[in-house]
Amino acid sequence: MQESTLMLFAVLVPLLPVFGFVLTLFAGRKLPHDGALIPIVAIAGSTVLSVVLLVAIYPTGMALHYSWHWFSFVNIGVLVDPLSVAMICMVSFVSLLIHIYAVGYMKGDPGGARYFAETSLFTAGMLGVALADNLFLFFLCWELVGLCSYLLIGFWYRKPSAASAAKKAFLVTRVGDMLFLAGIFVLYANMVNVAPQSPYPLALTEVFRYVSAIPPDQLTLIALLFFGGAVGKSGQFPLHIWLPDAMEGPTTVSALIHAATMVTAGVYLVARTFPLFIAAPHALTVVAYVGAFTAFFAATMGLVMNDIKRVLAYSTISQLGYMMLALGAGAVVGVVAVGIALFHLISHAFFKALLFLCAGSVIHSTGTNDLRLMGGLYSKMKITAITMLIGAAALAGIPLFSGFYSKDAIIEASLEYGLVSYHFLPYLLGIITVLLTGIYIFRLWFMAFTGTCRLPEEQAAHVHESPAVMTVPLAILALFALLFGGVVNSWLAHNAFVDYVSSTFGTNVLSLDIGSLAAIGGHVLVHERAVSTAVALLPAALALLGLFIAWLIYGKRVVAPESIISHRNSLYRLLINRYYQGVVCDIISMDVIFGLARLARWLEGTLINGSIWLITVLGFFFGELLRRVQSGVVRNYAAVVALGTGLLILGLELWRWL
Repeated sequence: MQESTLMLFAVLVPLLPVFGFVLTLFAGRKLPHDGALIPIVAIAGSTVLSVVLLVAIYPTGMALHYSWHWFSFVNIGVLVDPLSVAMICMVSFVSLLIHIYAVGYMKGDPGGARYFAETSLFTAGMLGVALADNLFLFFLCWELVGLCSYLLIGFWYRKPSAASAAKKAFLVTRVGDMLFLAGIFVLYANMVNVAPQSPYPLALTEVFRYVSAIPPDQLTLIALLFFGGAVGKSGQFPLHIWLPDAMEGPTTVSALIHAATMVTAGVYLVARTFPLFIAAPHALTVVAYVGAFTAFFAATMGLVMNDIKRVLAYSTISQLGYMMLALGAGAVVGVVAVGIALFHLISHAFFKALLFLCAGSVIHSTGTNDLRLMGGLYSKMKITAITMLIGAAALAGIPLFSGFYSKDAIIEASLEYGLVSYHFLPYLLGIITVLLTGIYIFRLWFMAFTGTCRLPEEQAAHVHESPAVMTVPLAILALFALLFGGVVNSWLAHNAFVDYVSSTFGTNVLSLDIGSLAAIGGHVLVHERAVSTAVALLPAALALLGLFIAWLIYGKRVVAPESIISHRNSLYRLLINRYYQGVVCDIISMDVIFGLARLARWLEGTLINGSIWLITVLGFFFGELLRRVQSGVVRNYAAVVALGTGLLILGLELWRWL
């Protein structure tokens, strides 16, 4: 297939959902199902074109690049390589299934047309992020994704909690966006110095070509500012606080945000600009530690949440931490880290979309989010229960499920990172999180589907399985959650997918000497070593142990959960109150910021205004003196000149004598 045809396909991938957005926004209300068929067809077209691109470039792992001049130093273009193609295949396919599911879930909602228009634009923004060939276009699409998340989180804007959650998400992620934008400015300033002849200094191909010429301290600053943007978008500590509250939107929005769009953008940013990170001293160490701590920190809160969607929200934060940990391990394993991170990102997209849509099915049927009111749903919702069990097993990393293969690769990479760099804490936090993940996700499943139903009788009588338009996407996602990891790991040969994605930076367009860049960053790259069987099996053993503990407490109820989870337990209070992050944020936002505002007001009213008044009074006073001195009598002026001259001579003589 000709390169021009492939580039046309690449351009159409994000444009088709844009057309779907426009048509649905203006004509959706007049069409069946609020015009849902328009974005479904558009995103299906993007999915087909993405697969065509994957098939076309997979045999060679080549990269295609084309840009159109816009104005000044800005260009608009697409970069098609193994990394971007794998990303757009996942985004378009998972988004397509979520849109099909939403036909049933959003049925009867008065804002249905607006919903499908916004989700179509949301998908287009994320596809634009994946294909952007320069950081200016990347940032534009990045902001479009943020805008759509704000609109969709606050979709039910008449609900105060939804409106508040949307504003919180928008404002918190703006912190990260400002850091990212600052990083772009610093990078541009450096590119102008090292490559003044470059017509497009923000093009990724140009940045990678001259990355070794940028001073290491500047590279570190740029990488950390970029990572700050990723921290905000991908919910890393401490900017993760918006993500649990984002559950106020429809469950399909939660699935879209947590699986295919928005939060994956931050991980993709670090992966896309990985040459900058590996050339920057200490930047990847920060990425590894923040990712590992976020994975552990969020998992602890997932243990006690009672809202079914919040459990999954903290799970997403934790899994995003794993992806960042994988990228941070690139300080030792090199570009393989990009492949490992994307492997888990795609694997996570399937089982997390599945888990959220299963949660939506449960909420749609029971009318509640509270796990404490559920129970015994298996007999009435067998498809939802079985598919959610598959998703839970994949998330926990149970052997043979997709999450096992991708998470195991991260754990092994973090161990390799610790053995070479002596930074063992990320590995230890990662391995402990495996156990916590098994406990909290199977706690959710046992509380929802086993035991006796705790719903009121009238409400329990209406519990039923969701319609086929909702259960068919569940079955498809369950199939991928079950088989994707095994297929990637076995059928494509061990590490084939990881090596394919990692080949991005060795193609004819992005050809880079990663070893030289690592030397600039002070990193020592090593070849992957075979780990012992005991070490390799440890994550699987801990995942199974987590399942067993959850079964004992919430399934078999050998130990009454109430005896462990009680407000009399100080650890439980700490976790259920989310480490009092809300209190800390209130102190910072209300006490500190308002205190500084009051101080600024006092300074303005007392010092600044007082100084202005004093200057004004003194000006009038000395002006009046000068006015009286200006009498117009020449002999008075001569006398003053003579007096001044005499005083000057006297002063000089006195100075000479001393």
